Amino acid sequence: MSPTRALHIFVLLLFSALFAQAQKQTATNASSNAETALRFAQTGKCGEAVPALKSALQNVRGKDLKRKVALAGVRCGMLSNQPNAAMDFLRVLNRDFPDDPEVLYVTTHIYSDLSTRAAQQLALKTPNSPQAHELNAESLEMQGKWDLAEKEYQTILQQNPRAPGIHFRLGRLLLSKPNPPPTVADDAKKEFQQELEIDPNNAGAEYVLGELARQAQQWDEAVQHFSQAAKLDAGFGDAFLGLGSTLISQKKFADAITPLEKAVKLEPQNPAAHYNLATAYVRTGRKQDADKEFEVHRAMMQKTAGPEQQPPANPQQ
Repeated sequence: MSPTRALHIFVLLLFSALFAQAQKQTATNASSNAETALRFAQTGKCGEAVPALKSALQNVRGKDLKRKVALAGVRCGMLSNQPNAAMDFLRVLNRDFPDDPEVLYVTTHIYSDLSTRAAQQLALKTPNSPQAHELNAESLEMQGKWDLAEKEYQTILQQNPRAPGIHFRLGRLLLSKPNPPPTVADDAKKEFQQELEIDPNNAGAEYVLGELARQAQQWDEAVQHFSQAAKLDAGFGDAFLGLGSTLISQKKFADAITPLEKAVKLEPQNPAAHYNLATAYVRTGRKQDADKEFEVHRAMMQKTAGPEQQPPANPQQ
């Protein structure tokens, strides 16, 4: 080996050793900085902890230490009223530890806390705004206080008769009330129709109108509304299912296959979609495809209801 080549090799080895030593020192420093930041967080010094934790998170390598730093950052961010910083840490946790139970638990509470804070600010700063009334109405609905919720929605309409979404919510509320009057379907239908006059792109209103027509066995009207809902929202699985099941009721089995295949694709865990598709298959002579769908439906029903409850029989049998 020539002296020049030997010198080159020596220089490369030297730089390699120096680089490895520098990396080791960087990792040691990052770990030390992370531990210091964690001590700030553990002793309640969140004002100092948040920037220190942010800095440490950029350089720390070990997954366990990274997880500890990010969790501490979320908690300190919320405690020190720095929600944006908390969300930065939370995004790191959900990216790097998506299946971690503690990460999922913390995520649930952070979003809940942020939601509560925003609701309090809305009620405090703009209590008479349509948004405040709508949020209050939603809360009242969840408590089953239907009449009070209806008054809140009506207040919004008094402020703005063409407020989008409100007639839809009123129609939904009417259908949700216990012990509804005999006119409930017609009353709700009027609300959904008014909603479509304001917002013709409301797929939800089209869908519910389709359901009301289907329940009344007004098949052509149901097909019209379900088709429009599916057209407005290509990912609306229930609209495709409603369309397909209505076509089955009309004995248009071949026409029902396409929307029902779409429903199964969009909602693979919906047993009704599989059962209706199987029915359409069997009525059009596609026995093998039908058997597969019936088997999927049967397995779902046994899993959710137990083997003692028998699923519906194959219509061909």
